[in-house]
Order: sequence, then C-alpha cells, then structure tokens
Amino acid sequence: MGEPVFGLDGARTEQELDRWAAEVTAKAERYQDMQQQVSSISSTAASSDGAVRVTVDSSGVLTGLEISDRVRQMSGSEVAALVLTTMRRAQARITDQVAEVMRSTVGDDAQTVEAVVGNYRQRFPEPEPEEATGSVGAEEMRFAPGDDADDTDEAEPPRPTPPPRSRPRRDDDEEWGGDSFLR
Repeated sequence: MGEPVFGLDGARTEQELDRWAAEVTAKAERYQDMQQQVSSISSTAASSDGAVRVTVDSSGVLTGLEISDRVRQMSGSEVAALVLTTMRRAQARITDQVAEVMRSTVGDDAQTVEAVVGNYRQRFPEPEPEEATGSVGAEEMRFAPGDDADDTDEAEPPRPTPPPRSRPRRDDDEEWGGDSFLR
C-alpha cells in the first residue's frame, strides 16, 4: 500500500487521500475476514488404534473428546497418554490451517503472515509420532516441582503423622481448673 502524495494540487491530493483510504479500508476488511476464518478453525485427530478421537479449536482448546470401548484393555495412564498425544497432533494441524487462511486473506503482508504462523508453530509443535513414543503410556505428566524422570511410577504411601505430644502436667495447672488451656 503506497503512501499518499500530498502537497500537489488540491484535486490530486483528494484523489490520493481517497485511494489511500480505500486501501486502508480494504486491508481492514481482509484482516477481519482473516480473523473470522481463523477463529472458525478446528482440528480433529484420532489415535492410530481408533481408541481416542480429539477435536480442538483454533486456540488449541479441547472441544471434543471421544473415547471408544477399546480403552478397557488399557491402564489409566495409557489412556491419559493416548489422549494427550492425540490432542497434540490435533493442535499441530491447526498451524497449517492458519497458514492457509493467512495466505489467502492477507498474503501480501508477509511479515504478519510469518509472525502469526510462527507463533502457532511455537505454541503447537509437531508431536512425535505415536509409534516413536514406544508403548502407549510412555509419556508422563508430573505436577510436583523437582520430580525427575528417574522417579518410579509407584507413589510412596503417605506417612502417618504422629499424634500431638502432650506436655507434662504442672502444679500451676490446678489453679485453672486442672487442665491447661494451652493444650
């Protein structure tokens, strides 16, 4: 989009302003169209065994989850890993759809296209193929800080807390009715 040329005769300046305003309006309409198309994007992926099917929206948020009865032969951690892996694959597919929308709507603005598509690539990288992760359930999510991959999957049973220790009874406790109020 070229900048208008001002300072020439009045008629020429008015034509340049009209041309420039029309270009700005057209560009704004293309960006609105792009935004609407991107917000309507969704992506669905299914696990290779068909046990899990996941749909995510253009933000990568889970909008649909189907789990077949095939999961009955799996452990809970295997099902969780399969859901997460499948969701990551669905999220990674969003980037290609966004890139296509960007090219078709605002493709003349290569810097914006690359910035938006690069942001999606960073947020939703290509996951490893299901086969490369080994058995289903090989992935693990940890919540406690300091958890290492070397930890075993078996959680230690909680240690019982000892009962509070009572303090020895003193003679001055009798002044207060025999029981200390500090217990």
